[in-house]
Amino acid sequence: MADPAANPSIDWPRVVPLGILLASLGALTSAYTAQYGFDLEPCILCLYQRIPYAVAGALALLALLTPRQRKDGAMVLMVIAAGAAFTIDTGIAFYHVGVEQHWWVSAAACGVGGAPAPENVDQLRQLLMAAKPVKACDEIDWTLFGLSMATYNVAVSFALAAGSFWGASKIRRSP
Repeated sequence: MADPAANPSIDWPRVVPLGILLASLGALTSAYTAQYGFDLEPCILCLYQRIPYAVAGALALLALLTPRQRKDGAMVLMVIAAGAAFTIDTGIAFYHVGVEQHWWVSAAACGVGGAPAPENVDQLRQLLMAAKPVKACDEIDWTLFGLSMATYNVAVSFALAAGSFWGASKIRRSP
């Protein structure tokens, strides 16, 4: 069987950024569906894990909009930057897994509200009535086969980082 990566008819400068964009949109869609469709409240580390996907998606879109005749490597740099964003997300997700498993305590404001101190009883009453508890980062609301969403995100973001770097090399070598 022939290696599909060696196929010269594949338009790598378009396929790679499109794959990054679709993966980023898919991950963000999954996160927002879990939050709003299934009422799974994200903690602050969950929210931090969404940022690299948005950054990688924006970089992939810019790479798709880059004219083909540009020979300065802008597209390759954008794909490498997307890979770096996924690498950062791998670290955030791994850190989150460590917090969930109580390997370490989170440095983020997990489960702590950031409201200013009330100056009088009326302000205190308003704060208490309007307060929504902030989800603790070590609470796991959903698992599949005993693994949390953060655990799956470690694997997915690592694979996307590796795929992005591999894709950048394919773009660099494409005609």
